Amino acid sequence: MQKAMISIDAVTLNERLRQLGKLEEIGGVATIQSLIDETPTAAHAEYYINVVRQKHLLRRVIETARQAERSCMAENASADVILGEIEQNFLGIAEQRAGRGISWPQAITNTMAHIDRLFSLGKGAIAGLPTGFSNLDRKLKGLRKGEMIVLAARPSMGKTSLAMNIAECVALGRDIYGRPMKGDNNRPHPVAVFSLEMSSESLALRMLCGVAGVPAFQIDQGMINPRKVNQQLTRAASELSNAPIYVDDTGALDVMDMRARARRLKKRYGIELIVIDYLQLCNCREFAKQGRQIETSQISGQIKAMAKELDVPVIVLSQLSRAPEQRKEGSSKPKLSDLRDSGAIEQDADVALLLRRPCKNQKDEEHDDLRLAIVDVAKHRNGPTGEVRLDFDDSLTRFGDRTDSSSETDGLSADEDSAPAS
Repeated sequence: MQKAMISIDAVTLNERLRQLGKLEEIGGVATIQSLIDETPTAAHAEYYINVVRQKHLLRRVIETARQAERSCMAENASADVILGEIEQNFLGIAEQRAGRGISWPQAITNTMAHIDRLFSLGKGAIAGLPTGFSNLDRKLKGLRKGEMIVLAARPSMGKTSLAMNIAECVALGRDIYGRPMKGDNNRPHPVAVFSLEMSSESLALRMLCGVAGVPAFQIDQGMINPRKVNQQLTRAASELSNAPIYVDDTGALDVMDMRARARRLKKRYGIELIVIDYLQLCNCREFAKQGRQIETSQISGQIKAMAKELDVPVIVLSQLSRAPEQRKEGSSKPKLSDLRDSGAIEQDADVALLLRRPCKNQKDEEHDDLRLAIVDVAKHRNGPTGEVRLDFDDSLTRFGDRTDSSSETDGLSADEDSAPAS
């Protein structure tokens, strides 16, 4: 006959041991009770898990600190490079603690939620941060998180002006004409600007005069009556003083230092867009002795990695070579291969914008149009390529939408025909 199953607790265990004559042998009832008191229970599982987790984090911190000490003692790299690596390692611990990584099913769920949001916004929805230029947004569908957007041009074409116009629109949550952005983008978005060429005061003067509609050169040369523009400048200063724009104008900045500073800005201010002016003025001390081409490729790769690490769009300005000016045929339309110093820039870029102004080249058939500026979307991983036509006011260093936007070309390449429009 099969014995009935009984639950195991202090009473039943004591009774069974007494029947076997072993209760006093193990220490009696007091021993059984002490074992029960010292045994963890499921009710405290969350507390025990947290203790294990805290000990794991402490071991990670200790190991990272030891690795930092070994790197400092070895002196195989400069102090700036070592500091950047150490900071990144400690930040990695914090990100893992916050559980940054997500599972594939969760990624699919998040993507579907993003698609539903775009559907709810209707036709013409912007997937990323709007640039403030409707003609450009129709082509790019905004600036997407984690993307490296290269804006390249020959000197004096206005690439800094266009980048700062975009930064202004993003930071103020409005388009280039002062109208609120559509959807949930009509709010200020914090912007970080690494200006390796111009000082923060020069950028502020240019942006202030652009918003006020007052030519900066007239102020510098005393050609304008202060009374006539004081109200405009005061209004512009009031708007821009509250804009979440953070400028770092350190010259010849090492790319690892830049990444470290960008991390701090992201953590402190929640940066949502980074502008770098410009790539060829960055340094990479670790590879400086291996030639400019290798150094530039490393800089480009680090900027792309920064965009992915911080999950923000990064607009990086770049110089073009003299090749467009030396071409014999037709216009001086630039190509991706004209990017200076390294082909890695073309490879790393998610979006490549080539800016030109036909009035700067007598060979161009549209050189008589002094206001015309053309942004050629030469590379676009998530959408069509083609040209976008803008207006440029040289006196205000300010771009605007071109009214004849219908003349834009889609320029879909063969490998993009089958890709879904973003």
